[in-house]
Amino acid sequence: MLLKKTNDDLLRYLFIVFIYLYPLPMVREYLKLARSFNAVLTAVAPVMGAIAMQQYDILYLFLVFLVGFFGHTFGFVFNDIIDYNIDKSSREISDRPLISGTISIKNAWIFALCSMMISFLIAVSIAIVTQRFFPLIVLAISAGFIALYDLISKKFPFTDIFVSLGIFFLVLYGGMTNIDTLPHLSNPIWIVCILAAIQVLFMQIVAGGMKDIENDFQRGAKTLAVTMGVRIIDGKLVVSLQYKMLAYFIQLIDIFFVFLPFFLIWNISSASLLTYFQWTILLIISILMFVLSHKLLTMERFNRVKARKLIGSHYMINFSLVPIMLMTLNPWAGILVFFPAIGFIISNIVLHGTLLQPKTM
Repeated sequence: MLLKKTNDDLLRYLFIVFIYLYPLPMVREYLKLARSFNAVLTAVAPVMGAIAMQQYDILYLFLVFLVGFFGHTFGFVFNDIIDYNIDKSSREISDRPLISGTISIKNAWIFALCSMMISFLIAVSIAIVTQRFFPLIVLAISAGFIALYDLISKKFPFTDIFVSLGIFFLVLYGGMTNIDTLPHLSNPIWIVCILAAIQVLFMQIVAGGMKDIENDFQRGAKTLAVTMGVRIIDGKLVVSLQYKMLAYFIQLIDIFFVFLPFFLIWNISSASLLTYFQWTILLIISILMFVLSHKLLTMERFNRVKARKLIGSHYMINFSLVPIMLMTLNPWAGILVFFPAIGFIISNIVLHGTLLQPKTM
C-alpha cells in the first residue's frame, strides 16, 4: 500500500504540473522529443525481466514499466541534445523538436534530467518497500551505458554495443527487483537479457544505421553502417555484402536464443499444444523478420519513408518473440506482444498523422 500511495502521489503531482505548465501542442512536442513511438518497447524490457522471474503482480509490473518508460525518455532526449549539430543539417528529420526549434536545448536538458530523476525516484520507492537496493546499482549501470552511447555514437564505430548493454542491464534490473541475491536469478532471465540485447543491437546497427545513412554519410559520422561501406551515391543506395551478412547473422543469433530455452531449460519431451503454437508463431515471425530486413537492405534508391515503414514493422514483430517465448512460464505473458504495437501506432497517428512512419525516427 505504501508503494502504491507514494507513486500515485508522485505521478499525480507531475502530471498536474506538466499539463498546467505546457499547453497541448507543447505536450505533443515533448512526446515527439521522447520518441514516444517506441517508448513502450523500452518500457516493457524490465517488465519482461520481472515476468521471467515469475513476478505477475500488475501494480508491481506497472511501476517497473514506468522506470523503463522514463529511462527511455532520458536516453533519447539526451541523444538528440548531443547529436544536435549533426542532425540540424538533415531535412529528413526536420520534424524533431530540437531541429524545428519548438523546444530549446535548455528545456530539452531539463526534460531529460527530470525524466531520469522520475525513473530513479520510482525505482528507489520500489527498493524501499521491498528492501532490495542492489537493483538500483544495476539500473544505474544501464543508464550509464545509454549515456555513454549518446556521447560517442557518432564518433566511433560499433558503439551500438553500449545500447545493447544498457538494455541488457535494464531487463536484469526488472528481474532483480524480485530476488534477494544474484544466485537466485533463474535461467530464463539470462535468456531474456541476451535476447533483448541482441534485438536492440539489430535495431541500432541495421535499423538505426539505415534510417540515418543519408545524413550520417554526408556528414562523415563514424557509424558502423558507414564504416562497413553503406553509401548513397547519386541517390542510389549501396549496401556492402559484409553489412548484409552482419544483419542476417544477428537475426539468426536472435532466433537461436528464442528457441534455446525450449531445449535447454524446459522439458521438450513434455511439449504441449501451447508449445507447438509457440513454435509455429515464432517460426512465422522469424521468416517475416528476414523478409522485412531483406527489403530494407536491398532498396535500389534510398527512400526514408519506405525505410521508416519497414523499420517500424520490424520493430513490432521482432519484439513479439520474447513475450511469445515467455508464454511457457505464463500464457498471459503473450499479451505483452500487443503493447509496443499499440503504443507505436497510437503515437504515430496522434503525433505524426501516419500509421507506421514516425517522422522523428
